[in-house]
Amino acid sequence: MSAGVGVNLEDLWIRFGDFVAVREANVHINGGDFFSFLGPSGCGKTTILRAVSGFLEPSQGNVLIGGNNMKGIGPNKRPTALIFQNLALFPLMKVWENITFSMEIKGASTKQRRKRADELLDMIALTGQGEKLPAELSGGQKQRVAIARALCAEPDVLLLDEPLSALDLKLRQHMRSELREIQKRVGITFIYITHDQGEALTMSDNIAVMRDGVIDQIGDGKSIYNDPNTAFAASFVGENNVFRGTVKQVIGNEVMIRTNRSGDLMARISTANQGKLKQGDEAMLFIRPEAFALAPAGTQGDHFVTAQVTKEEFEGSAFNIFMEGEGGKEIKVALPNVGQSFESHMGEAMTLEYQVKNAVALPAGVLATE
Repeated sequence: MSAGVGVNLEDLWIRFGDFVAVREANVHINGGDFFSFLGPSGCGKTTILRAVSGFLEPSQGNVLIGGNNMKGIGPNKRPTALIFQNLALFPLMKVWENITFSMEIKGASTKQRRKRADELLDMIALTGQGEKLPAELSGGQKQRVAIARALCAEPDVLLLDEPLSALDLKLRQHMRSELREIQKRVGITFIYITHDQGEALTMSDNIAVMRDGVIDQIGDGKSIYNDPNTAFAASFVGENNVFRGTVKQVIGNEVMIRTNRSGDLMARISTANQGKLKQGDEAMLFIRPEAFALAPAGTQGDHFVTAQVTKEEFEGSAFNIFMEGEGGKEIKVALPNVGQSFESHMGEAMTLEYQVKNAVALPAGVLATE
C-alpha cells in the first residue's frame, strides 16, 4: 500500500450558479497525515471532499494528489477511496466478500481475496469474522469493515465523510481511537470531514476550520484551541466565554480591553493578529471555562471578573458555575472535581481570576453561535 502521498488544494473555488460553496481554498496536506476539515453543516467541507475524490470538478483552481494535477481525471481513476456516512455495505455478501469487492472487479481469485480479507480483518481487530453477514455485526464493527473495504482498494488517500455520525456517543468515542490507530498502522493519508470538534481534536495531525465556504484557520489541534485566528474559530472549537469591548491600550503582544460589562481586562493577542489590533478597535476577549479560578470576593483588577451566579451544575468530573454575562450570554466556569466539597453560591456575586496568557484577544467578528 502506498504511503506518504500528499494532497494540495491550490486556489480552489467551487460555485453552483451564483452560490459560492468554496472560496479560495489553499491547503497543503502532508503525506501520511490525518487531516480533518471541521465546520458546521453547509460550510463547504463535504464539497471539498467531493472535489478531491473527483465527483465534482472545481470551478477554479487545482487539486493535486502526490504532485499530480487531477484535472479531468474521474473518481475511478484517482488514487483515492471514499467512505460515506451510510457505509453502503452489501447486505447479502459476507464480510470477507464485502471487504475484497474491489479485487473481485479486477478478477482476483477467491484464494487471493480470502488471503487479503484475513490480513485486513486482523488489521481492524475482527479476526475470524469474515463469514458473517453485515446484519450480524455491531455499528462499530460495520464501520471497521467499511474502512477495510476501502483500504483493500489500496488508495493513496482515504476520504471519510462524517463516518461516525450515525453511532452513539460511547461507540463514537471508542471508534475515534480505533480509526486513528488504523491510520497509523497503514500509514496512508486520511482526509476526514466532521462537524464534531472532539473528533477533529483527538484524531487529527492538522485541522482546517471552515465557515461559509472559507477556511478560517489551519493548524494542529492545540494551536487552534489555544491560539485561534478568528472569533469564529475561538467560539466553534471548544467552549469559550466571550467579552466584547474596545481596545484601550496595546502593550507589546498584550492588550487591555474595555469590556461592556466587566471593566478593563487584559489578554494576549492571538499570534495571527499581533500587530493588527489598535487602540479604539472593536475587539473580543475569549476565556475558556477551565481557565478561570475562584478568587476572594470583591477582588478587582485587569484579570478579575465579578458576576452573579445564575445556575450551578455538578457534572461528575467538574462543578460548572454559570454567571450573568452580557447581552443574555452566560459566563461559564468549570472547576475540576478533586474531591473538594462545593457549597452552593446561587444568587451570590462571585469573583473569578484568570491568567493573562490564558485569555485571547481577537478582532471583533462573527461567532459560531450567531
